Amino acid sequence: MEARELAALVDQVRSLPPRAGSTTVVIVDGPSGSGKSTFATRLAEASGAGLLRLEDLYPGWDGLDEGAQRLVADVLEPLARGEGATIRRWDWLAMREVGREPLSVEPLLVIEGVGAGSIAAGEFASLLIWLEADTAERHARAMRRDGSMYVDHWDRWAAQEQVTFAREGTRERADRVYRTDDAAWSASWQPADSA
Repeated sequence: MEARELAALVDQVRSLPPRAGSTTVVIVDGPSGSGKSTFATRLAEASGAGLLRLEDLYPGWDGLDEGAQRLVADVLEPLARGEGATIRRWDWLAMREVGREPLSVEPLLVIEGVGAGSIAAGEFASLLIWLEADTAERHARAMRRDGSMYVDHWDRWAAQEQVTFAREGTRERADRVYRTDDAAWSASWQPADSA
């Protein structure tokens, strides 16, 4: 995303009213390897927002839906009630939950991850951003990022993504859609057609 476009998005995000108590929530969703982590990091850094990654919440390779449910029950609903939010952190190396930890309440919170843009989470989100890229490009990125840890789980995770996105209609409900499969995707995000 070019600096001018990022600045415009930051201005928009900062002007949005909060829908989760006193916190304005921006959700970045899309399939694995679509660039969510990079996009969310840049947006959070540029806007001064807190950042929450759903990979810390999924309880393992079959836990996409449960991670999205934990986001709503443990983070968004408590924030909306003005209470302390917590996350149940997952250790991917030990393949077990390692306990709850508090999440600091921020005036602006960027949340990224597959399934973060569920219908239930949408009630608390001020902006939903969808990222997408061709499957081959996404797969290549994911393997570069996570390598041997992910290679045996790509197909089962992708199957969960398909079910979740079809059920939730995430792309169709998104406020902004970006394609990220251009060779210079990290520097030049292009809004996709809304169709």
